[in-house]
Amino acid sequence: MNGAESLVRTLLDERVDVCFTNPGTSEMHFVAALDRVPGMRCVLGLFEGVVTGAADGYWRMARRPASTLLHLGPGLANGLANLHNAKKARSGVLNVVGEHAIPHVALDAPLTSDIEGIARPMSHWVRTIGSAGGVEAATRDAVQAATTPPGRIATLVLPADCAWTELPGDAAGGARIARLAPGAFDASVIEAAAALLRGGGKTAIVLGADACHEAGLEMAGRIAAATGCALLTEFGVARVARGAGRVVATRIPYVVAAAQATLAPYETLLLVGAAEPVSFFAYPDKRGRQAAPGTRIVEVADASQDLHGALAALADAVSARALAPTGVAQRDRTAAPEGAMTIEGIGRVVAALLPDEAIVVDESVSSGRGFGTPTVGAAPHDWLTGTGGAIGFGLPTAIGAAIAAPDRKVIALEGDGSAMYTVQSLWTMAREGLDITVLVFANRAYRILQGEYAGVGAGTPGPRATDMLSLDRPTIDWVGLARSMGVEAGRATDLGELARELSRGLASRGPYLVEAVL
Repeated sequence: MNGAESLVRTLLDERVDVCFTNPGTSEMHFVAALDRVPGMRCVLGLFEGVVTGAADGYWRMARRPASTLLHLGPGLANGLANLHNAKKARSGVLNVVGEHAIPHVALDAPLTSDIEGIARPMSHWVRTIGSAGGVEAATRDAVQAATTPPGRIATLVLPADCAWTELPGDAAGGARIARLAPGAFDASVIEAAAALLRGGGKTAIVLGADACHEAGLEMAGRIAAATGCALLTEFGVARVARGAGRVVATRIPYVVAAAQATLAPYETLLLVGAAEPVSFFAYPDKRGRQAAPGTRIVEVADASQDLHGALAALADAVSARALAPTGVAQRDRTAAPEGAMTIEGIGRVVAALLPDEAIVVDESVSSGRGFGTPTVGAAPHDWLTGTGGAIGFGLPTAIGAAIAAPDRKVIALEGDGSAMYTVQSLWTMAREGLDITVLVFANRAYRILQGEYAGVGAGTPGPRATDMLSLDRPTIDWVGLARSMGVEAGRATDLGELARELSRGLASRGPYLVEAVL
């Protein structure tokens, strides 16, 4: 057994059995080990951003890490944007990055780089293996780091000679790591929060991280029933349970004015797994904090703590545990509309056709801001959103979600501009036969940036600025592009066609792309 085989065997022993890969020369012994040692599902991505984004989506649904395989520093660098998103989503990801053989690093060959330096900004834990004998211990430490609550990015650098060096035949396997439990919440903070809820002022609970799963929302709904508090979620939530039968929590809007209006009525915000609401960007003459000045903000529990336990304790403190939750969504069975293509109409089509227990990956950017209200009473589903703001997360995240939950339909809602960042995902979907329906909103522009141009006070865009914010000359043929990568596709120009094409995709057991022309 060589070091590479030791790495694969250790990953499998720790229940890391999916590897999203984009390997190069330095990783060939690891590739050979993946070939020889049974048990690892290897999924090829044609760009490293697909690989890292897929690992993010896998964690969000499986709640255990996948590994990635990346080629040296440049390969890692290509995947950093979606590692940034995964870090903000609090996803556990274990990156394996190949490195030159240790003696070769000193020669400063063309692909030599500071891999640890590249990794650190998007990783919580980084280590370079020093010998083949150290592979197993380092791998177990990496798994421990990746699974540390609420989920962390671990980057393990594997020099080529550590991969190819043979280990003694009697090399013994080590003990499996002990999975760490979420941190304990502070009982005194729970009591202080309960006193605020009982005090009669206008209070909202802002939910994030695992508090947005079904059990967390249900407990929050009980607290709301007892106290009359409002329930909100962060704008960017890694995974939120939605649809009929689930407690409704209002998503804080993206647009500054709308977010500030949503938060303005509240004297107190209680944060459970959420950060203080702030704007994505700075704008002239607008405050960055979205809550009104003077709002009392209390962190009840952070994302690394036992959020469900904290909500249960808070429910007990306000005598809410036995109450029925308030704000439970009722099933809306309105048929899909027909007529001209509008954002509201698209949301109603999606709501009408959404299958039970679907997973929706939302990178619809500007087009999707109106989807929240129409889908409140849709079939029960999980909704995954971008958390770090780096575009190109949606299609890769859909890959990871589909592999983690193969019995559930995945629907990716994509803006045309953001889809082009990781369009190689379509090829992986086809190759793996993944049950994903992709809905691309073809508005032929970076529409969100057109709004931001005005929002930051840059004036009226002239011809050069307009050109930099548009996606025409040439127009992207999404149907042809999808078919070229093995994904069947159709185009819709009105709501009736959209319903028919979306139904066709949802009836398929493999990938299907619908281009909605706006």
